[in-house]
Amino acid sequence: MNTLGPGYFDDLYADSPDPWGFASRWYERRKYALSLAMLPREHYRDAFEPGCSIGIFTALLAARCDRLLACDTSAEAVRRARLRAPEATIEQRMIPAQWPAGTFDLIVFSEILYYLGDADLAQALELGTGSLRPGGTLLAVHWRHPVADYPRTGDDVHAALARTRLSRLARHIEADFTAEVYVNGVAVSVATAEGLT
Repeated sequence: MNTLGPGYFDDLYADSPDPWGFASRWYERRKYALSLAMLPREHYRDAFEPGCSIGIFTALLAARCDRLLACDTSAEAVRRARLRAPEATIEQRMIPAQWPAGTFDLIVFSEILYYLGDADLAQALELGTGSLRPGGTLLAVHWRHPVADYPRTGDDVHAALARTRLSRLARHIEADFTAEVYVNGVAVSVATAEGLT
């Protein structure tokens, strides 16, 4: 299957201001809390969050970053995210074709990579690993259940991430989602980084 285009998401946001219930479901709030807790650093200088949707997680991430660039393919999602997370820079972009210039010490792939076809997934992973600074963190979180419209499952996405040159630092798997943290370099535990071991 091919990458889902902007029209797919425009239709979703035309039907609902929050198509996945990000703002209303305990499932989502819990997943966000777990995702934030998995980040090995307390603070990041420059972060990038593609596929930010309406900015629920973006607002939480912004509190942990000096600068956060987020984007979504939907103009309506971008509009809503800008209201919710004014501390972040939020742009309308299609990933991977409009990947931003520069490097980041945090990249977040949250519920986005399963929308990509084979070629776009390979390019997004190459761009993500290539723009991650030495020692930088990549957080990936994806729904595990199959969705008829999506080109792949979350499990497929995380299998592809495991084949990149990044080192996995942490992994959380449950029936509904997988969350993983990768680093650009040697994976060092938080306790070791703080001199506790």
